[in-house]
Amino acid sequence: MNPPLDVKQEGQAVALKPEAAWSDATRKSLVRFAIFIVGLSICFWSPVASLVRRTFETQLYSHILLIPFISLYLGWFRRGTLPALSPRSVLLASIPLGLGMIGLVSFGVAKGREAAMEPDDFLALAIASFVCFLWGGGLLILGTATARALAFPLAFLVFLIPFPAEVTHWIEMFFQHTTASVSHLFFLISGTPVLRDGTVFQLPGLVIRVAEECSGIRSSLVLFITSLVAGCLFLRSPWKRTILTVAVIPLGIIRNAFRVLTISLLSVHVDPNIIDSPIHHRGGPIFFLLSLVPFFFLLHWLRKSEQTPKPVITPVGLQPTPKIEG
Repeated sequence: MNPPLDVKQEGQAVALKPEAAWSDATRKSLVRFAIFIVGLSICFWSPVASLVRRTFETQLYSHILLIPFISLYLGWFRRGTLPALSPRSVLLASIPLGLGMIGLVSFGVAKGREAAMEPDDFLALAIASFVCFLWGGGLLILGTATARALAFPLAFLVFLIPFPAEVTHWIEMFFQHTTASVSHLFFLISGTPVLRDGTVFQLPGLVIRVAEECSGIRSSLVLFITSLVAGCLFLRSPWKRTILTVAVIPLGIIRNAFRVLTISLLSVHVDPNIIDSPIHHRGGPIFFLLSLVPFFFLLHWLRKSEQTPKPVITPVGLQPTPKIEG
């Protein structure tokens, strides 16, 4: 969609800023939605405050505090696509509102009966209800067309919801066992003598175990979120965005396995105390930064593949005259 034009007195046309193209109805609906979010946050003050405290208690959810700001930036990035008119659909809005009500009732019932649930399970129910109410309010206040234009920033708020304890355990188990398998392959390629029993490896003078804490779930989650944001900002094709996001899973596994290989070989061949050194216990960010190298190479390649060459137009007067033989 081309931006509206403003014609100067000299007859030169210049593009208006996207925010200058907003209608009064769009501005008012955005203000009302902001007020709604503040009111909703006050109503959910207790679980929201618990979520903030949880981000300081565990590194797994330390990224959650950034999610609202990233979502706000993504919405601002798409401000030029907001429509002037946006009809509302109560039927469509009732779906997330209904889901939010179900989550809120389930949370209240579980709390009232003091069900045997993990703290993260209670928090996941409450925050999921909060996000669903926010989506429903967005559809009612902003309208269907505006909500569609802001679909990705609104959907991005799903990362506010912490994982239930069982989901976290399943993800950790997945990365734990896949990391052990790839680590075994790396040991064989390196020529290191190794005996494997599940997630336990016996090396010369060293026995290690790939524990659940070595799954790299936090760094993989951060890289997954990064891939979604990068795909939204830099890629146009949905399937190329999908490739970038899906590639994060094997990239995370390979990163974890490379970390296991590096620490193990350094412990075997350099110093046995490296297994208890800071590079083992606090070296995750280093390997995370290393995993960004192939990630950005893939992003660059996908972005470059979307750039179509500009057609060369030859002026009519410069076209070569065909030769006529006869």
